[in-house]
Amino acid sequence: MTTYRCPQDGTRSPISALTWCCPVCRGPWDLDFTPTPGLALNALSGRANSLWRFEEILPLSGPEVSLGEGRTPLVPLTDTVSAKLDYLMPTLSFKDRGAVMLAELARRLSPDRVVADSSGNAGTSVAAYCARAALPCTVYVPEDTSPKKTEQIRAHGARVVTVPGGREATALAARAAADEPGVFYASHVFNPYFLHGTKTYVYELWEDLGGRLPDALVVPVGNGTLLLGAALATAELHALGLIAARPRLVAVQAEAASPLAGAFRAGAKDLAAGGGTPGEAAPTLAEGIAIPRPPRARQILAAVRASGGTFLTVSEDEIRDAQRDLAARGFYVETTGVACWAAVRDGSAHRPPGSVVVPLCGAGAKTGMAD
Repeated sequence: MTTYRCPQDGTRSPISALTWCCPVCRGPWDLDFTPTPGLALNALSGRANSLWRFEEILPLSGPEVSLGEGRTPLVPLTDTVSAKLDYLMPTLSFKDRGAVMLAELARRLSPDRVVADSSGNAGTSVAAYCARAALPCTVYVPEDTSPKKTEQIRAHGARVVTVPGGREATALAARAAADEPGVFYASHVFNPYFLHGTKTYVYELWEDLGGRLPDALVVPVGNGTLLLGAALATAELHALGLIAARPRLVAVQAEAASPLAGAFRAGAKDLAAGGGTPGEAAPTLAEGIAIPRPPRARQILAAVRASGGTFLTVSEDEIRDAQRDLAARGFYVETTGVACWAAVRDGSAHRPPGSVVVPLCGAGAKTGMAD
């Protein structure tokens, strides 16, 4: 039976227990799950045109709450850099990949209610999929969350709780609610089902590129859910013999909120030893990755190092310029979603060698253009 497992101390819990974190260390869960062998390119053509086509590698099957998420386009930006357009997902962000897994799991567990915390995109996604699953949902958001995002959350029927302070205070408020009986915490950070949804980003690249992956995957990192999903996928594809080598993972943060980049450059294994501060992150246009103390920091740093990758940071001016540049190319992307292009765009001295893919994670309609 699939169970939760704490990567720090080995504590286990059945997924039916609604225990949202390790009761010993209060850290996030991993999932004891091994993909079923047999995934092959030539077997995919007749399957559902969504992320659920990769049934062998997912911990859930036969979903009832799908909105057709996944299978987003891959388009070239330069001769070596391509973009995956995950802002074309049902709720206009890549978070749908993980939120559908959480909502499907919650539907099967039948909790009294679902709670989530978010700076916007994860909250809108969880709200939409809970609406699809007919589950009552409450989303905790920071007080400075984009009005367009809170409007979308409410439109899906979820209750919005605005928390004074930033992302850290919001997470603490949601976790307090998650400790109440009968509550399913749809955490895109603590619940590993979310990571098993985001890993489909890489499986789609593998399919679209004819059974291979680019030399480098460049991803924005706040809580690290897309990066850790990518690390899961590359490890699984390699173990299944479907790729010969794993791509480098290049993590991007805003200079104003870059605790992981600082820890990486200091050679630290975790934020505690790398200078990360426990307070709120400094203001940045990339609000979706402004996370001062990501709970999976140790895993993120280890995954980047194991891949031979690195961390890059971008300034506020670079984010503004990258958003305008993408819009001029026909891509209207929110400010967080342009961070990776800001890091590797034309003229960048930091672009990784070889072929590169960046995600365009959220639609510009969610935040508008940066001032």
